[in-house]
Amino acid sequence: MNKITRFQLILLSAMPLFMSCTDEKETDKTTTEKPLVKLETVSVQAVDQTQEFTATVEANKTNNIAPSTSVRIDKIWVEVGDPVRKGQKLVEMDIASLEQSKTQLDNLQLEFNRIDELYKVGGTSKSAWDAQKTSLDIAKTSYRNLEENTRLLSPIDGVVTARNYDEGDMYSSVNPVITVEQITPVKLLINVSESFYTQVKKGMDVDVKLDVYGDELFKGKVSLIYPTIDPQTRTFTVEIKIPNTDKRIRPGMFARVVVNFGTLDHVVVPDRAVIKQSGSGDRYIYVYNDGKVSYNKVQLGRRMDNKYEVISGVKDGDKVVISGQSRLSNGIEVDIDAGI
Repeated sequence: MNKITRFQLILLSAMPLFMSCTDEKETDKTTTEKPLVKLETVSVQAVDQTQEFTATVEANKTNNIAPSTSVRIDKIWVEVGDPVRKGQKLVEMDIASLEQSKTQLDNLQLEFNRIDELYKVGGTSKSAWDAQKTSLDIAKTSYRNLEENTRLLSPIDGVVTARNYDEGDMYSSVNPVITVEQITPVKLLINVSESFYTQVKKGMDVDVKLDVYGDELFKGKVSLIYPTIDPQTRTFTVEIKIPNTDKRIRPGMFARVVVNFGTLDHVVVPDRAVIKQSGSGDRYIYVYNDGKVSYNKVQLGRRMDNKYEVISGVKDGDKVVISGQSRLSNGIEVDIDAGI
């Protein structure tokens, strides 16, 4: 009985030593094992240099229709949303002043006709004829001006977007009676960085998306490039026009404008290779060379589906790590996954 007990004690006391040796071997194996990574060789490609800008749709032209003086509104012929043609009568103001002016003009015309006949036969002087002619011309101008401010016409083809008065109201200069906007075409104004000033050309095509229509693309063209740079923002204004023949686009809509400034040759890498530095906006890529990896800070450009344009930090033909980055550090030796 005692012999068995001694044997058991010896066995139990030896087990910790055995286990310790086993753990040390496992630890040594773990510490000497190189991280396994997957690589991809990157190359230079032609990358479209596109920029997205936001803008609010504006009417191509906006006309505020109103008389030049305060007068009572007699008749309004249109409502908000009505399409109108150039020269169409929109509003008629009180005609009392116009009728009075017409009577005065007719009387002056009769008086001038009388003096003109006398002047032709030598019955009056040239100065009297000139004075009467001047009075008649002034009356005609006054009548035409009053007529224009009594019968208000649309100066453009467009749509009525505001009506601020009702029939019988006295017009004041606070708001126009009617607002007419031309929405074929519509326009967008975007502010572009001065670094692109030489690359923007009048007539160049742009793509436009409107939030209300999702991913549907509308085509526009650069119609005007403002000639000065804002010294505060270092941007210049570019006007873009969209034909809008179907009138689906309306002023006030939110738009996203994509402008293509041509192509540049840059390295393109898989998005899986890019690592964001914790606590900052910096981006890094592990680059493999001769059995080791280096931790390269990179400047990214456009994202294109599952790839990034790299402006600096990685060269054409570099092998970049796309899997296994969690165990890596700068300068560490690695093994390559043979499955690639």
